Amino acid sequence: MPTIAMYPGSFDPVTNGHLDIIKRSSRMFDKVIVAVLVNSAKTPLFTVEERVAMRESCKNIPNVEIDSFNGLTVTFAKQKGATVMVRGLRAVTDFENEIQLAHTNFAMMPEIETVFLATAIKWSYLSSTIVREA
Repeated sequence: MPTIAMYPGSFDPVTNGHLDIIKRSSRMFDKVIVAVLVNSAKTPLFTVEERVAMRESCKNIPNVEIDSFNGLTVTFAKQKGATVMVRGLRAVTDFENEIQLAHTNFAMMPEIETVFLATAIKWSYLSSTIVREA
């Protein structure tokens, strides 16, 4: 049975750090679904359609699919058949929030494991917030 992983996020905008995690996770799993969050509580810089258009950046990675969703990430992961949630870490400060999310997701759906990937050092300073501000 193929292993399907989901890499969720707002991707507003997608950064080289995100692409690093997408490329590396695509080598680890049979299929990677990049799940773009539609959050009505936030006002993104880019529309969901523009953020989903990042598929252009991933067109040379055949096992990557890009989709959008709203609601709970674990619910969408289950709908898509994902058994792994991929999360990127830039620094120790990211870990605190990410481990809380991983524990919450596990409590709701223990069949979905979370895997943390450290962003490559050359991209570790980047965040979507910094890119938007620049």
